[in-house]
Parts: sequence; structure tokens; C-alpha cells
Amino acid sequence: MKVKTAGEIRYYQFSALEQAEVAQGVFGRSGGVSTGAYTSLNVSVSTGDTVENVRENRTRAFHALERDPESIADLHQVHSAEVVVAEAPRGERENLGQADALVTNRPQVTLFLRFADCVPVLLFDPRRRVVGLAHAGWRGTLLKTPAATVRAMRAQYGSQPQDILAGIGPSIGPCHYAVGPEVVEQTRAAFAQGADDLLASVNGQYHLNLWAANARALQEIGVEQIEISDLCTACHPDEFFSHRAERGQTGRFGALIGLR
Repeated sequence: MKVKTAGEIRYYQFSALEQAEVAQGVFGRSGGVSTGAYTSLNVSVSTGDTVENVRENRTRAFHALERDPESIADLHQVHSAEVVVAEAPRGERENLGQADALVTNRPQVTLFLRFADCVPVLLFDPRRRVVGLAHAGWRGTLLKTPAATVRAMRAQYGSQPQDILAGIGPSIGPCHYAVGPEVVEQTRAAFAQGADDLLASVNGQYHLNLWAANARALQEIGVEQIEISDLCTACHPDEFFSHRAERGQTGRFGALIGLR
């Protein structure tokens, strides 16, 4: 990923998705107005920050990538594999429903989701001019939410997986992501023979590699072009909000993608 700035805002862009017809970025936590645990570009009111701060932070993030804040299409994220087709911005609605992924082919729509250790997955089909955005924590990863997003792009717009460019963004890395027996068991159920490649034993405890697991799920459905950021949010809480590193007292960083 490439680091870019717009004033005090820092954002990260996938090299594979850096094309004239698409706006895309994953934001760091600098350049906003929030304070305390939410310093400073917190884009979620679910953490306890004020609506006014979050609105201003979101506006700054959208302007950094030259997107109209009114073009936002977002969700009430619930760690599912549900995908919403965004035919228009959310408008006066609070969000477009309970789900964890969005797809659109409308340039007037900007897909936007929030993260703090979960995995942002950005998708772009340059042939059909379709974009997708998925949120995948361990539940979404094992439910293969990014793969469900690809299936929605294919069903709704005719996208072919081999044409889709995928970016797996900053999230908690395997270095910090220790998981319990329940997650280990579900990982083995979701990925069968290949599960042990995604689980590393460190001092007697398993660590799950969310990046590799999401890449595996995308490859299983036929996506061939995948860029992985390899940026661990728990290693860099000064740059990204991290739920685990900051013991739950933190904000959320944003990721967006939209067609120009």
C-alpha cells in the first residue's frame, strides 16, 4: 500500500487499485477533531464519541479523496456475510441496513465502512466498473464475507472473479491475534484441509492469520489478483484504532471506495 496525505489526514491506497476510474483509501487516525481515546479521525458514533465530531471527521475523510460526503452508503455492521446492493446513497436514512458488505456500479455512491482490527477488503472490477467493500472480523472471515461480496458482484452486475482486483487492508495481524478453541474449531470447519496453514501455535496458543484466510476465501471463488497490506493495527495503535491493543477504549477508522 502507498501512504498519502491530504493536509493532516493520512490514508493508504492499494497499488493494484490505483486507477483513474476509482477512488479508494483506508484512513489512519490522524487529521480529525476527536479527542481522548478517539483521537482524532474517529468515524463511528458507536464508540461514545459525539455525533458532531464523527460527522466532521467523515466529511474530512471524504474530502481528502474528493468524494461528496452526501454520496455515502454505509451499514450497521453486525459481523455477518450479508451483502447490500447500494443503488443510491443512504440519504436521510441512518444506514442501508444490517450487513457487512456493499457493492455498487453507481459513480454517485461511495461505499464506506468502519474498522478497529477487523479486515477491510476493497474490490474493483475494471471491466464491468463495479466496486465492493467488505468488513471481516474473525466471524466474517470464517463466513467468507469477501467471497460473498464477489458473488454479489457477479449476480448483480455480471462480474467475473478473475477480473476483480482485491485489496486486503490494515487489520490485526497474526502476530497479535491469539484465538481460543472455539475459533480454532470454526476455522478448521470453514477451511478444512488448509486450516492449519492459517493457524500458528505461539507459546502454546493459536494465532489466526486473518489476511491469509481472507485471501484463501477469495482465491477459492476465483479471484486471482490480491494485494495484502501486511499492516497490523495492533502493532501501530498510533496510526490505526485497535480494539485489542487499546482494550476496547478506542475509535474506528474508515475505508471507502467509489467509482469516478
